[in-house]
Amino acid sequence: MFADLDPVILARAQFAFTVSFHFIFPAFSIGLASYLMVLEGLWLRTGKGVYANLYRYWLKIFAVAFGMGVVSGVVMSYQFGTNWSVFSTKAGPVIGPLMAYEVLTAFFLEAGFLGVMLFGINKVGKGLHFFATCMVALGTMISATWIISVNSWMQTPTGYAINAKGQFVPAGSWLDIIFNPSFPFRLVHTVIAAYLTTALVVGAVGAWHLLKNRQNLGARTMFSMAMWMAAIVTPIQIFAGDAHGLNTLEHQPVKVLAMEGHYEASPEGASLILFGLPSNEDERVHYELAVPRLGSLILKHDPNAPLPGLKDYPKDRWPPTPIVFWSFRIMVGLGFAMLGLGLWSLLARVRKKLYDWTWLHRAAVAMGPAGFVAVIAGWVTTEVGRQPFTVYGLLRTAESHSPLAAPAVAASLLAFIVVYFGAFGAGTMYVLKMMAKPPSADEPEPAKVPQRAAGITPAAGVAAAPQRRA
Repeated sequence: MFADLDPVILARAQFAFTVSFHFIFPAFSIGLASYLMVLEGLWLRTGKGVYANLYRYWLKIFAVAFGMGVVSGVVMSYQFGTNWSVFSTKAGPVIGPLMAYEVLTAFFLEAGFLGVMLFGINKVGKGLHFFATCMVALGTMISATWIISVNSWMQTPTGYAINAKGQFVPAGSWLDIIFNPSFPFRLVHTVIAAYLTTALVVGAVGAWHLLKNRQNLGARTMFSMAMWMAAIVTPIQIFAGDAHGLNTLEHQPVKVLAMEGHYEASPEGASLILFGLPSNEDERVHYELAVPRLGSLILKHDPNAPLPGLKDYPKDRWPPTPIVFWSFRIMVGLGFAMLGLGLWSLLARVRKKLYDWTWLHRAAVAMGPAGFVAVIAGWVTTEVGRQPFTVYGLLRTAESHSPLAAPAVAASLLAFIVVYFGAFGAGTMYVLKMMAKPPSADEPEPAKVPQRAAGITPAAGVAAAPQRRA
């Protein structure tokens, strides 16, 4: 049944499925780890029990999401060997050490302090426990840094040489590989996206419980914090995305042209195509709705700046334009919806109605999944836009796969679909069940620990006074 299918397409579909499923959890846990750090820091500083209760509330959710993220990501490492052995052989001398650094630094850091964070709140001093929370949050950031560095090198490869075996090997400093041209822009854009994803989830949970009980102090606190994040960080993300787009135009112009749907060159300023149906076969966008010169204004910051078109590049270097075109618009559209929600919350805050406007709360609940959809759409834009290459401009996807038969790849793909939806679907339902339970005002706070334990770290002295006032 699968013998006539293209094994390369099946291998790409398998990796896309597993990485999309996996990406959901780190996009949440990166932001949630930092949110937990802020909550515990506020508790230590103010002594207010609401922060301690919210910490315990979200800690349970973080534990499940973190576990699903780790498990769902293990499979991808094996796929490099099973489905993409040629890519692993040729690019392994560069990406292998970077992946190892992620394990040796971030994973070990997280593993070392995660147990203290999850189970030590009543067993160690407050200062030490806060330090463990900070280390887990730092570990998630370091992990994101290494992974983004690896992927960015595949997008904008630098600091390499090609040896006699056709392998990419380091040439000169590793810093040229790690800090490749797109890395800083992609790291900032991705981390901010993770923070916004978490803020929208926290805001949705808070809004859900406000719709049931506006007096719930925990719901009010988490909703207020989330809306501050949406209002302040979304504009920053828009500017970060603009800088990332300019960098991509410099190093991967074909990707940007596919995102914008520009097949023809625009010597006197390019329009911004809002909607349409791109076709690589017809080499045009059907039924386009465009705003004259706005494309050049966004991409070049000059409405009269010329822009090339896809036709200026060999057609065998074009990505699947319809996918890139629409995934980009989904990401951008959701970004502006987040901005609208943040501005709406600011208006409600100014009018002292943040906890009273029902439609604002309903909108926040509806926007809860928006961050996940946006990060997946952004990932699709980035990775599909890189096609037909695994290492941009140097190694084609069609030359990177293992010599596998289509039925073997199809069978493993079906197995992944069944297992992932079964296992992680159940985990997601459990997380939603925990979120459906309102934060309790009388949830017991962490117990006092012996003075000698509380004095393990210098920070414990700062924690002592808040403990008495909580």
